[in-house]
Amino acid sequence: MNSSIISIFLISLVFCYSVAAIGSAFTIPSITLWYATLTKPWFTPPNWIFAPVWTILYTCMAIALTLIWTAKTRNAASRKARREGLVYFFIQLVLNVIWSILFFGAHQIGRAFLVLIALWLMIYLAIEKFHAIRKTAGYILFPYLAWVSFAAILNLSIVMLN
Repeated sequence: MNSSIISIFLISLVFCYSVAAIGSAFTIPSITLWYATLTKPWFTPPNWIFAPVWTILYTCMAIALTLIWTAKTRNAASRKARREGLVYFFIQLVLNVIWSILFFGAHQIGRAFLVLIALWLMIYLAIEKFHAIRKTAGYILFPYLAWVSFAAILNLSIVMLN
């Protein structure tokens, strides 16, 4: 692996973890105070599971971003797919933060669920475009899509129980 790819990966990692840090700033203070008071469904994971899962997912996002950023696009169609995929990728990062702000910061669990639907769609579209450029970049985002699918079910259940 050359130093250019390593540098791009480190930039991608810092970028993705910075987004994670913004979301965490709204999430962490609410976990023991507000979130603990909510009625949650029986399938709610223990709180300790979220940090390692999100660390893995943000690392996967950084890897996928690096794979797309460094991909050689040889024609207009692949350049267009990369551009669109990156747009979807960056929109999903913004929606990810907005969800944290709404759910944990503003306690707007219903609105947060609506954001999760848009987030799921942007992840799906990013996967579709990334897969067209580099299959691995698309595949590596599938766990993220699965986790957000689970989060949507959990979020909706919390809405219904509260």
